[in-house]
Amino acid sequence: MPIVTLTTDWIQDDYYSGAIKGKLLTSCPGLQIVDISNSIPPFNTARAAFVLKNSYHCFPDGTVHIICVNSEVSEGESLVAVKHGGHFFIGNDNGVFSLILKDEPEAIVELTAAEDVAQSFGSLDVFVKTASQLVTGVPFEEIGIKREKLVRNIPRRATIDKDVINGSVIYIDSYQNAITNITKELFDRIGQGRQFEIALHSNYYKLQRINTSYGETSVGELLVLFNSLGLLEVAINRGNAAELLSLGTSSTIRIRFFDKKNKS
Repeated sequence: MPIVTLTTDWIQDDYYSGAIKGKLLTSCPGLQIVDISNSIPPFNTARAAFVLKNSYHCFPDGTVHIICVNSEVSEGESLVAVKHGGHFFIGNDNGVFSLILKDEPEAIVELTAAEDVAQSFGSLDVFVKTASQLVTGVPFEEIGIKREKLVRNIPRRATIDKDVINGSVIYIDSYQNAITNITKELFDRIGQGRQFEIALHSNYYKLQRINTSYGETSVGELLVLFNSLGLLEVAINRGNAAELLSLGTSSTIRIRFFDKKNKS
């Protein structure tokens, strides 16, 4: 059964959601539609990219992923379809694809709307038409005009300053855990087994230990661990770390490494 996923910045009961699902089912009866997220903050392509980047590969090959986040085109942008790793992506070429895909896509086509399509929310009709073509087997190169490149956004990455990693919070999950852009690979490479100190909020909170699970720390206590994505996460065991510590996206996380004899 063909699968189309939706990642949107619409609220759950907005008529946009019903309209696009109805049009998809009319075009492709029997289609399976999966909501990846309907709670992306308006126009927040970075959050949409994080959610889709870490979930799309769990779907079967051939799945079509529609991204309706900041999807109405502005000057210099266009609607595109992207083929990569056995999956198809449809959305506005506003930089979101460069945040989702680690590598260059296998193929890109620019999509065009029919002349009689309404300008307001015209992307809905384009997305539905394109998704319907893909799930019914229309060759990818026939659904649009070939493109070589996409608009690129540069993801926020942790930086290194001698023996210090400077990172930031990039995502707050359902449990109010604060996920950072500090990877385990970076931590191990820079740390090389040395002692360390993790500072939050300009040194207001400090930790010298990384958990392997939440339960290693008493209920209500602050902790950090590397999550299933390999990213450093700030949490409170059975608590709301982001809310209680006033952490938000862009909050600073700093890790300083030192030799025991040089700690100061």
